[in-house]
Amino acid sequence: MSRTSHPGPGRRSLLQAALTVPAVGAAGTVLGTQSAQAATGQPSTAGSGTHRFDTESPRFALAVLPDTQYLFDADSADPEPLKETFHYLVAQRQEANIAFMTHLGDVTEHGSEEEIDLAADTFRTIHGKVPYSVLAGNHDINSGTDDQRGDTAYLRAFGPQRFTSMPTFGGASPDGYNSYHVLRAAGREWLVLALDWRASEKGLAWAQGVLDTHPTLPVILTTHDIAWAEDNGQAHLSDNGQLLWDRIIRGNDQIFMALGGHYWPPGRTVLTNDAGHDVHVHITNYQDRYYGGAGMVRLYSFDLVRQVVDVETFSPWFLARDPEKRTPLEAETIELTGPVDRFSLDIDFADRFRAFAPVVPPAPRPASRVMPRGTVAYWRFDSSGLAGAGTAGTAVAAGTVARDLSGHGNDLRVQLLHDSPSKALTWSGDHHTEQPAHASLRFDGGKSPDRGAILTTSAQAPLNSLTFTSGFTIETFIKLPEPFEGDHAWMGILSWEGRNGDAGKTTGWSTEEPTCSLNVTPERFLQFVLYPHVQDADPTSWSHALPVGRWTHIAVVNNGHRTVMYVDGSKIARNPTRSATGIATLGKPFVIGGTQFAEQFDQGFYGWIGDTRIVNRALAPKDFMAPSA
Repeated sequence: MSRTSHPGPGRRSLLQAALTVPAVGAAGTVLGTQSAQAATGQPSTAGSGTHRFDTESPRFALAVLPDTQYLFDADSADPEPLKETFHYLVAQRQEANIAFMTHLGDVTEHGSEEEIDLAADTFRTIHGKVPYSVLAGNHDINSGTDDQRGDTAYLRAFGPQRFTSMPTFGGASPDGYNSYHVLRAAGREWLVLALDWRASEKGLAWAQGVLDTHPTLPVILTTHDIAWAEDNGQAHLSDNGQLLWDRIIRGNDQIFMALGGHYWPPGRTVLTNDAGHDVHVHITNYQDRYYGGAGMVRLYSFDLVRQVVDVETFSPWFLARDPEKRTPLEAETIELTGPVDRFSLDIDFADRFRAFAPVVPPAPRPASRVMPRGTVAYWRFDSSGLAGAGTAGTAVAAGTVARDLSGHGNDLRVQLLHDSPSKALTWSGDHHTEQPAHASLRFDGGKSPDRGAILTTSAQAPLNSLTFTSGFTIETFIKLPEPFEGDHAWMGILSWEGRNGDAGKTTGWSTEEPTCSLNVTPERFLQFVLYPHVQDADPTSWSHALPVGRWTHIAVVNNGHRTVMYVDGSKIARNPTRSATGIATLGKPFVIGGTQFAEQFDQGFYGWIGDTRIVNRALAPKDFMAPSA
């Protein structure tokens, strides 16, 4: 529609369409026609042919297409910008992992048979290649009616029959003007609820029935008219938006995002629902821009790893032009970068969806399931591996044994450093979500004064003398406290005792260094130092700065020739290329929680250490205790 403003001081009156409210429908809501796939509860698929996307990737995009009415306006219609947008979405579906496209209404200017037919024909460009939803705007139908208006050119072209072949299509209201789609992306199902320009009491009852039938799915509600914005982009609910908020959105915690068009300028706001959670309300409309918006599309790129939604707005039609031949207006409008057009939303998805779809953490895995061929030592700190485990904050006394569950006799024994109190080592139930055992040890080591606790093998343990000349994998889980207070520079996570000088190594930084150690630097970088059994060298791996307050999985893999460190399943950059065959162990004990330098332990580790495993061969990342994708 043309720009109309919400009633308010200094603003033009908003053109309000009459809302006809029919009698309330029967309590037994009919969900409408459903595809066989949706009806049987089978997960939705990702498309067909070559236009596939990755349903399990934690990153995917939702394409949002606002008012295209000026491109389908009687004898001045020009479908080419929209065709180019559709070509772009199809071509980029795999690269951008585009799961779905939703149109926010006002497909056409007058809703005439000719305009609707041309728009419907244009949508064939994307049909069967990217699933999509379309809803009626006030220009597509008689704006004075609600979804009980009956037959229209719009319904004949964009009614349920258009979507039944889409694997995402879940159903439509009996009137045909409201619909929903269930799509699979980021390893879970999401629901897009597309509501008519004016949902009647029957339409609202149908929408609530859809939500009640899918109580665990996060929902993106789309409609034509939900909010208007000030010139600074601050959005406010419109009258119809307030109705939807009161009747549907605020009481259904599943709805975390509500998108509309109709008004300009674009804008956004965050509202709080009855559960105390955020609902992101956005207006997307560019018909006031050059060439009626030129088929401008907005991509909502969901990233469930970074916990953000990155939003960008651009015109593929202008993007496809030769840069040397773009007119000034085309160049100016190719991408919009203002704060309401290009922005990021921070959403902790697990936390936001917890009330209606709680994440079930992986169950503990028994030791027998995480000891692949070649396992020479495996320690975990639940009751299966540590006597007395089970009460958070309980001190782990000196002399306590952590059993080697591999059965090779590499048990560890607790030793307090210097005059450290018993609380220098305590039991904890904190753990990495992918850690086999749901337990860890909390180390309270540090400097000034030097203090801490370590766990060491006995003098006779087989692990002390293994040289690993065919390769090895050393894995552990750690978490650094937040805040990271005090002086903990160069603290050790694990090592073998024994100086490299005693092994005949001369090329290292110091002959007092242990022959193998994993440490944390003052900048919270990981440092893995290795003096090989064969070469006279000290190839050292260095990670990036580790985050605090978050569990990290560390794996160091040697294939008999080269050592590579992985952090959270990702190979780090600073892995040395120098040859390293084996470990120059000297029959000295293996240690968790500290590093011996110059034949003495100073500070102990500060933070949590979880399951630790040593395998006498190189493992692939998929076989780590926290397997990578």
